[in-house]
Amino acid sequence: MRSQDLITAWDISTWDTTTSSNNDTAPEVSIVLPCLNEATTLESCLRKANLAIATHHLHAEVIVADNGSQDDSKEKADACGAMVIHVQERGYGAALMAGIAMARGKYVIMGDADDSYDFTSIYPFIEKLRAGYDLVMGCRFPHAGGTILPGAMPWLHRYLGNPALSRIGRLFFNSPVTDFHCGMRGFRRQFIHTLDLQATGMEFASEMVIKATLIKARITEIPITLHRDGRNRPPHLRTWRDGWRHLRFMLLYCPRWLFLLPGSLLFLTGMISGTILLTGPITLSGITFDTNTLLVSAMAILTGFNLVTFGIISKSFAISTGFLPPDPVFQRILRRLTLEVGIISGIFITLLGAIILSLGVLYWHSQNFGALSYSHSLRLVIPGTTALTLGIELMFSSFLLSLFRMPHK
Repeated sequence: MRSQDLITAWDISTWDTTTSSNNDTAPEVSIVLPCLNEATTLESCLRKANLAIATHHLHAEVIVADNGSQDDSKEKADACGAMVIHVQERGYGAALMAGIAMARGKYVIMGDADDSYDFTSIYPFIEKLRAGYDLVMGCRFPHAGGTILPGAMPWLHRYLGNPALSRIGRLFFNSPVTDFHCGMRGFRRQFIHTLDLQATGMEFASEMVIKATLIKARITEIPITLHRDGRNRPPHLRTWRDGWRHLRFMLLYCPRWLFLLPGSLLFLTGMISGTILLTGPITLSGITFDTNTLLVSAMAILTGFNLVTFGIISKSFAISTGFLPPDPVFQRILRRLTLEVGIISGIFITLLGAIILSLGVLYWHSQNFGALSYSHSLRLVIPGTTALTLGIELMFSSFLLSLFRMPHK
């Protein structure tokens, strides 16, 4: 029985190197359970894990990453022979990262400590890892071979939340995983360190799958059974709050869907409709589109440009900070989008806008600076101000992008 008094987020990388390199008898498998006041169910989980170890003759260790329990979870973990580490930073991801950092096994199996996952069924995960897979996900949903026992998952999670978020994950990232948020999964320990996971909260589960998918890791799924948890208290999970956190995380991790695609669609729609309306009003099915529509088109152009710019800058920042893995295609594009290219292009567009506005002033002069035909004058003023604004935004956006790309420690 071993315990570690305190682990902070800063200590994680240090623990990994010191615990794995100095022990020649490191176990093959580490079983990691995050824990926060799970005294009611923890002992059952640990006994099942010990049974699996004995049944399959595994050289394994069991680690409980305690995240500040106020009950007797630690005492029950000690009684079952588990290593208990105390994780100061709160959060599902923080607890798991600390537990993984302390793990010495070649393979890590993680699962919740609420007795909803059967730890006697971990051997298929180990077999897949031995076969060369980097990440082995459990799958709870019947359409993919899993089983959800009565009362094991609220209907809102089963039929809306989890399926919807998993579909979004597959759409955004082209992931092969059908159950993004299954809490039971296995992975190679060294592989998980290469992902440089950052999320300390519930988003940790999504980040692991997303990053593994983006670097084209070998991923597979195993059908599992989800049991009704044995808690005598409400779960830590909050349906709407945590569902939104996962969706928000996926959107932020995929600037293409949050910024680039909507922005490109708006920009192109504005450009096409605006170009058509420059020559005069258009009537379709008895509906006339004129300068008011031209003004809306200008708004679409500017909004679309801003969204595309946000997408490029956010992805560049995410790559530089390690939240996203390097993207060779994106990096090649950025090498062409230098600060100088942005400034020159911005100056050209700004001058074009100034010329168009000057034509508007000349038209006003031809009317002796009196009342104008707005249908004619606005066809000069709207595109002129749009180009002028677009050019200025392009120049300053180029400066901001170059700031994020500046080499730093």
